[in-house]
Amino acid sequence: MWALVQNRRIKKLVTLEVGQESTAALRISTDELIHESPSADSNGQIWVKTSGEADPIDPKNWSLLSRSKNIGILVLLIFTQGWAGAADSQANERASREFGVSRVAQNLSTAMYLFGIGSGSLFAGPLSESIGRNPTYLVSTFIYLLFVLGSALTPTFAGQVICRYFVGLFSSPTLSINGSSVGDQFRPVKRAFVFPMIAWANIAGPMISPIAGGWISSQPDLTWRWTEYITLIISTFAWIVALLFLPESYLPILLDWKSKQLRRQTGDQRYMSEHSRSSFFQRVKATILRPVIFFSTEPVIAVLGAYLILLYCILFTFLSGFDYIFKQTYNFSTGQTGSCFGAIAAGATIATFTAPALYTWARRKTQYERGASVPPEFRLWPAIVAGPFLPISLFWLGWTNYPSIPAWSGLIACGLFGAVLISIYISSYEYIIDSYGDHAASALASITMARYLVAGGMVMAARPMYEGIGVHWTMTILGGISILLAPMPFVFRIYGARLRKRSRYAESPSSGRGRISSPRA
Repeated sequence: MWALVQNRRIKKLVTLEVGQESTAALRISTDELIHESPSADSNGQIWVKTSGEADPIDPKNWSLLSRSKNIGILVLLIFTQGWAGAADSQANERASREFGVSRVAQNLSTAMYLFGIGSGSLFAGPLSESIGRNPTYLVSTFIYLLFVLGSALTPTFAGQVICRYFVGLFSSPTLSINGSSVGDQFRPVKRAFVFPMIAWANIAGPMISPIAGGWISSQPDLTWRWTEYITLIISTFAWIVALLFLPESYLPILLDWKSKQLRRQTGDQRYMSEHSRSSFFQRVKATILRPVIFFSTEPVIAVLGAYLILLYCILFTFLSGFDYIFKQTYNFSTGQTGSCFGAIAAGATIATFTAPALYTWARRKTQYERGASVPPEFRLWPAIVAGPFLPISLFWLGWTNYPSIPAWSGLIACGLFGAVLISIYISSYEYIIDSYGDHAASALASITMARYLVAGGMVMAARPMYEGIGVHWTMTILGGISILLAPMPFVFRIYGARLRKRSRYAESPSSGRGRISSPRA
């Protein structure tokens, strides 16, 4: 809906640029300039680009209020669709009884959601670059709503598993390209302030929904299906807000709209945009093998990807693990067990409040220069500081898990884990965005795909693991793995620049200055 407003604004902008000249006069003008224009090719086509640093079409030049509104809507979409992943996790026992399956089998509900995100994330980027961010968000979210409704109404276990897969599949665009939407609208320094909010929504959604799910499941007069109905209600609200107020933010799409308006108003068919040079299938063909290439040839992607995979495996195995960590150890009710996830959300929230400090630090690093780039290694500081606390939080949680030790000890450890999780998430994503430039979307897509696919597999292994070796050794194993990964952000802090020089895909950060524009464009 808001895209219609944007189209009208672009039409007015083009009318203003064209002025009162007649179509014939405009053709003469462009004919005179075409051979001198760096935007014109040998066929005489005029490639429409931004008209300078202050071009009002560029989302980075929109008002701060407008961009803040857009990020707020995006946070709402991410939060509600992340909520869907864990909403029914605390209803596992009641749902398994209704469907006549084991509780391990019922974990497929969460696993299939994660598999859906993992399989869909590879195509979300090329799709958003072909038709735009706005329709990708809106159409996929609408279909997602239909499958959430299907999950609530299905009478069979097979129906639930299928619906949950498609819930994840159609939430994958929202959960995988949101970083690109931030990059569309904010320059590198301001991303230090904005991206933590996006990261918070990605983590808080699946950690707050078990609180509601736990208390719903503990009410005898409510069925477990109300966990899906609540998801449907809040997600529908988020979709309506996005439908009404979320704009298109992908600059090549906006320039394509401008080129169409120029052709329409001037009658000159030589106006073209770079976006029209490739199709969706060409983009998919170019990117389909990159996840394998990135993980096999790029040490940064392999290591930071492994770090995020570990974190998400821990996060989603907690959906079953809290039954053993809190419910069995302290005889908590289902509602109380679900509420324990609030500790992770609280830790993530507290860590998010460091965003203003990171922004101020980044501003000083760039000496307050507008549009300046930030050294990628600067983004690693949150992970460098937080990394050692990951094994500490896991060992703390595992080896204080006794009835004689108050549950508050475990909850504080969970809060520390939440703070570590969001710190490493922010560092990894921003470091990759700054390091890989135009290839960042492919790099992030590869990590997102691997992260959710492996986490989905771990969800299925969670209950047998906690039952087989217990809470203490489960946390010890995970903590031991995290020790191996903890020094890696510091290693990249030292050797990151050298690794980028050897990479085929990494690039030096640029300020984004010096775009060339065509006449009239």
